[in-house]
Amino acid sequence: MTEAWDAAVEAQIRGAVQRGEFDDLPGMGKPIPGKGAPYDESWWIKSFLEREALPSDLLLPTPLQLRRRIDQVPDEVRDLPTEQSVRDFVGQLNAQIVAWLRNPEGPRVVVRPVNAEAVVHRWRAERTRPEIITPAVEPVTAVASPRRSWWLRWRRRG
Repeated sequence: MTEAWDAAVEAQIRGAVQRGEFDDLPGMGKPIPGKGAPYDESWWIKSFLEREALPSDLLLPTPLQLRRRIDQVPDEVRDLPTEQSVRDFVGQLNAQIVAWLRNPEGPRVVVRPVNAEAVVHRWRAERTRPEIITPAVEPVTAVASPRRSWWLRWRRRG
């Protein structure tokens, strides 16, 4: 039975080769990726993340993902147009944090809800801060003055 199976498979492969279905395959003539590297148990996860262009944060446990999102809150709310949208963003994040706190999974990491008022206050401060514009000034060459040591200045005071 297995001989008949092998013969049928070999016949299909020969037919595909004759039809040219194996010509110009992607990766043809290139070395096998990872050949010669030490074995890694999670090679398929890493290759999936790289192929799909996904962030590696997805591999972190939930509390660490939440902590990372809390750290990124100022950057994420910076471009939001209104105060209400900032409050909504923080409210959604706090809802996720509270849901995890009710049923914690993974490592025990301290995760607390974000203070919405502090985030809004910081958002307002960044919006009202004037942009610092550096004028295009040519460098001025300063004349170096002779430096006196500190003890000479101290001695003259006394």
